[in-house]
Amino acid sequence: MANLFESLALGGAVSLKNRIVMAPMTRTRTSEGDVPNDLMATYYGQRASAGLIVTEAADVAPSSKGYAWTPGIHSEAQRKGWRHVTDEIHRKGGKVFVQLWHVGRMAHPSIMPNGEAPWGVTEQRAEHSDVFAHDEHGRLGYIRAGTPRRLATEEVSGLVETFSQAFAHARWAGFDGVELHAANGYLFEQFMNPVLNTRDDRYGGRNLEDRTRFLMEVVDAAVRQLGPGRVGVRLSPFGLFNSMPADPNPEETLLYVAEQLGRRGVGYLHLIYELMPTGNMETAEFKARYIDHALLAKVRAVFPGAIIWCGGFKSREGAQAALDTGLVDLIAFGRPFVGNPDLADRLRHGWPLTEADRSTYYTRRGEVGFTDFPTYPGQRSVDR
Repeated sequence: MANLFESLALGGAVSLKNRIVMAPMTRTRTSEGDVPNDLMATYYGQRASAGLIVTEAADVAPSSKGYAWTPGIHSEAQRKGWRHVTDEIHRKGGKVFVQLWHVGRMAHPSIMPNGEAPWGVTEQRAEHSDVFAHDEHGRLGYIRAGTPRRLATEEVSGLVETFSQAFAHARWAGFDGVELHAANGYLFEQFMNPVLNTRDDRYGGRNLEDRTRFLMEVVDAAVRQLGPGRVGVRLSPFGLFNSMPADPNPEETLLYVAEQLGRRGVGYLHLIYELMPTGNMETAEFKARYIDHALLAKVRAVFPGAIIWCGGFKSREGAQAALDTGLVDLIAFGRPFVGNPDLADRLRHGWPLTEADRSTYYTRRGEVGFTDFPTYPGQRSVDR
């Protein structure tokens, strides 16, 4: 079985020095204009001992923004900012994919271009979920997502080109690849969900091929731009986050998507194992449905690429046990990477982990709770 600290040739295209992945985590530390900055370069560079870093989600266009202070990748300044980040990661010997998203209905007019309505698969609102935006008094905070407008068919096709431009920008910025955020109730998953997607055009309805068409067209564009093996997709087939209705046939959807992505040369699937909340992250109500080993084995049988398993991993023992099943290839750590920039070294040597203060996760306090965590006392994170 694979060892957590052995290398992996991801998709035959990207060589990873270990099986540890830094999961994507929004941190709200961008500069004005949603530009990645020197502080972010330091943050990601500190964590380059991971085999693969997947960045926080980046907006592919102004219309894709759902949360204040998240980075974009559509302006020249944003692209230059990301280039500084990737240069620092590569200088430290790391590899990095940028996670790209469009939040769809999970937005609010206060942060949409010209105050317009969020873009939706339909006009159905995420009734029980909040976004981080400006309230009626102009104050930033968590407020209920706005009522979306239904995207026209030609607008959906236009979004494929928007993503294609983002892939070109990612390549220019020096990323080793891209991950599409098709999980957690954002636009791709909104299209794939058979309860939410009641459209009657080529991008909707009861037909799985139509509901997944938008994702597949974007994936095809990504592979054309970046090549096989440099594209990953994140999925949460049982997720109810962001007021997503339960898919009545989640296994059918997952296996169809996995097979189609495999045929297109996708390098990895990033599967969320952890029980997913129905509301907001801070006030989560969890449901007892998840990807078990039997379903994971079925995914393994139809998808030839690598599988990243994400969900609550906090120790070397737990991560290695997951690899020992032979069902996954890489283990994603989220919160442990916040307080432990040298997490890979700490796991390797059995050093204790620091638990970060959650109140600093999404703040505008600069380096506090972001880049001010030291490596293990008396040790230096080694570039490998």
